[in-house]
Amino acid sequence: MATEFPRLMIAAIQGMSGKTTVTIGLLKALRDRGLRVQPYKKGPDYIDPSWATIASGLPCRNLDAIMMKDDQLIHSLCSQSDRADLAIVEGAMGIFDGFDINGSNSSAELAHLLDIPIILVVSGQRITRSVAALINGVVQFDDRINIAGVVLNRVARPRHQRIMTGAIEKYCQVPILGTLPKGDDIKIPDRHLGLVPAGEEAELLSRVDRLGELVEEHLDIDRLLAIAKTAPPIEDPGGGAIQVDLPRRPKIGVFQDRAFSFYYPENLEALEEAGADLVTVNAFTTRDVDDLDGLYIGGGFPEVMAADLAANESLKASVKKAADQGIPIYAECGGLMYLSQGIRTTEGYFPMCGIFPCEIEMTSKPQGHGYAFQRIRTNNPYFTPGDLIPGHEFHHSRAVWPAGVDPADQAFAFETERGKGLAVVNGITYDGLVYQHTLATYHHYHAAAQALWAEKFVKMAAKA
Repeated sequence: MATEFPRLMIAAIQGMSGKTTVTIGLLKALRDRGLRVQPYKKGPDYIDPSWATIASGLPCRNLDAIMMKDDQLIHSLCSQSDRADLAIVEGAMGIFDGFDINGSNSSAELAHLLDIPIILVVSGQRITRSVAALINGVVQFDDRINIAGVVLNRVARPRHQRIMTGAIEKYCQVPILGTLPKGDDIKIPDRHLGLVPAGEEAELLSRVDRLGELVEEHLDIDRLLAIAKTAPPIEDPGGGAIQVDLPRRPKIGVFQDRAFSFYYPENLEALEEAGADLVTVNAFTTRDVDDLDGLYIGGGFPEVMAADLAANESLKASVKKAADQGIPIYAECGGLMYLSQGIRTTEGYFPMCGIFPCEIEMTSKPQGHGYAFQRIRTNNPYFTPGDLIPGHEFHHSRAVWPAGVDPADQAFAFETERGKGLAVVNGITYDGLVYQHTLATYHHYHAAAQALWAEKFVKMAAKA
């Protein structure tokens, strides 16, 4: 069935141009106008969506062509946006940057698939008249997409602005929808994996308010809304419902706190659709998980709060007990770190749950950052053996095997065909440590990649 709703993509010529700044500010400005705006982020990122969620008041969803099929991308956009006044999709990297030389999985390809007008963010840093050539190059590079307007960011002075806008008005056929000034007071601070997650730094949320005010002041929001309304109807292919026959409705605990916050909404929804009741677990204040039938421990920054995590001895012992009893536990990245023997940082060594024999060592350089593909092995309680599961890695840590522990003796769920994984044994890269019904991995998984994950997880929990 065809559905019609206003929508925009915020993209950029290259990364670090300020598209996240513009997106956050626009979401907040529209929300302050009383509009319900559904945010999306192109790609697998967790952190930018956390800020978009704060700015809009609605959960931001990811649109990623590596982890999702075309029908799933379209359905995600349509199914959520029909309850909003408009949808805003933030692109990733440069607009034509993709998985390969053909630009597959680029923001441009996503915009073409979703038939969505694009607002191009251009950084004014160290450029004046040449900006017109860059804009024309983008417009002419791919005539399948609609560059509907330009926003200039980091504009230094009035003279700087006059030269840039004058050149664009003379040489380009794309309207200028506003300019944002330079300013450190609106910058979202970085960490080793990207922006600092929104929920972690409450004092920074005032910057979201400031961004909303700046966008309201400097951008032509009425014209932006008019452009969004030019998006044509799009056919919603629909989504398949999960139906699971259960002896009872299990309770699955989801770690959600300052240390563990990286979850795709679709993963949590898939567990609920499969018949689970989700219960929030706080790794700092919850004392035990004895009354739960399963645990889902997502990614985040446990290394930053390692001392506080280590101090909750009661919870760590309860999680270890659950694993020993065969309670299903699924842990990703930060969750893997929590289930290890301990985390070693520049501040010292902090004991964790001790379910797996490896330790986790933080490093100054990325150990895994990008898309990963895992071939499912037979020793796997959550996925179908033989399948190839796409996902991504996102970490500055590595597994270290203490003396006397041979990774060749460990049970691994995945044979890594692309990615860094957990260990290399006889020239083969493995990921996904398995102990009974516990699986811990560096691999971040999206429920759209294989629907059986939620079904198997909930069935195991219902039998626990």
